Amino acid sequence: MSAFQVLGLVITLVAVFGYFNHRFIKLPDAVGITAIGVIASVLAVLLARFDPGLARAVRTVTENIDFPGLLLHGILGLLLFAGSLHINAADIAKEKWLILVLATCGVLLSTAIVGVLFYAVVTLWLGLGIPLLYCLLFGALISPTDPVAVLAVLKRVGIAKSLETRIAGESLFNDGTAVVVFVTLLEIGFGPGKADVMSTALLFATEVLGGTAFGLVAGYVAFRMMRRIDSYPVEILITIALATGGYALAEALHVSAPIAVVLMGLIVGNRGKREAMSDRTQVRLFDFWEILDELLNLLLFGLIGLEMMALRFSWPQAVAATCAIVIVLAARFVSVSGTILATPRLRPVRKAVITIMTWGGLRGGISVALALSLPPFAGRETIISTTYGVVIFSILVQALTLRRVAARVMTARLPADKNS
Repeated sequence: MSAFQVLGLVITLVAVFGYFNHRFIKLPDAVGITAIGVIASVLAVLLARFDPGLARAVRTVTENIDFPGLLLHGILGLLLFAGSLHINAADIAKEKWLILVLATCGVLLSTAIVGVLFYAVVTLWLGLGIPLLYCLLFGALISPTDPVAVLAVLKRVGIAKSLETRIAGESLFNDGTAVVVFVTLLEIGFGPGKADVMSTALLFATEVLGGTAFGLVAGYVAFRMMRRIDSYPVEILITIALATGGYALAEALHVSAPIAVVLMGLIVGNRGKREAMSDRTQVRLFDFWEILDELLNLLLFGLIGLEMMALRFSWPQAVAATCAIVIVLAARFVSVSGTILATPRLRPVRKAVITIMTWGGLRGGISVALALSLPPFAGRETIISTTYGVVIFSILVQALTLRRVAARVMTARLPADKNS
């Protein structure tokens, strides 16, 4: 099958999933499409037991989809730009300390906790023989959170705006931090030379600081260009260029493309909106990105369900995935509460907020893409299947029960509490 045929088939299947969900199941779109994709995957696996030809056909289609390349070097830049474009920079500034601490120290702490505990389960208990470094890679790829499904649920609960900002802001920036940690560990484990502490620290600093500087410069240049014209088609093209060409250039410069594109979106969505866009451009541009964001997310969650068709589960892997779900939730709780309690200015944050941020720390497509991008090594299949297990649990269980959890832990004062 050609690339266009595969793309057409995937879009058609996701559209069918979306129709059946909206018509009969009535779950939130992203969650429902993923659920139907998972069900379709399970049915395909069961049918394949009776028809080996069907199994080969299914795997041929799914293996022709370059999910890591499609997400990490394509969709991710568009999704991060769209997400940051709609966030108020003033709200981010009010919550900057919590977002900064969680997106940096929280990711590092979560990576370490997940890596060590997962190593204890898969190597010391199950005897699967996965080295500690590779378990830390799993910790890095499973640490970033995905705000897409959770924000839709939280808005229905009526929580404070500050909490929405914290979750969205943390998720936008911890994606970038986690990718940097993942790339750094990958360089240590599979790089051509022997990495030491100084070279590792330099690589990390280059990715983060370089991505920050590049994002600020590119965003400002785009802002100046948009300020000199009044043509919404051209201004939309400029923003698309930032999310695609800017993302690609950041990768070519070996700086953090996710961090860069988030900063570009914040600049365009705030200063650009105030000073560079006419009223007509604002309406057209923001509507365009809102629709594109929703469509790409539906496609992404549908792909997650479809990609499961190519997996080969074993009982030890199923046990590893089950244990990993508990480990990831525990690590999320410790990374959220631990970093907050260790930072004096953040200690007034309420316990209810910690609970909601823990259960609302959904994992999504970026974790799957990073897992699938791992080079061959013993235990790679276990890490991939475990990643899918955590992501599917996150989308189908945590997202569906978050409203109930939030309603239970919130007090009557929470929406008005400045520390909520």
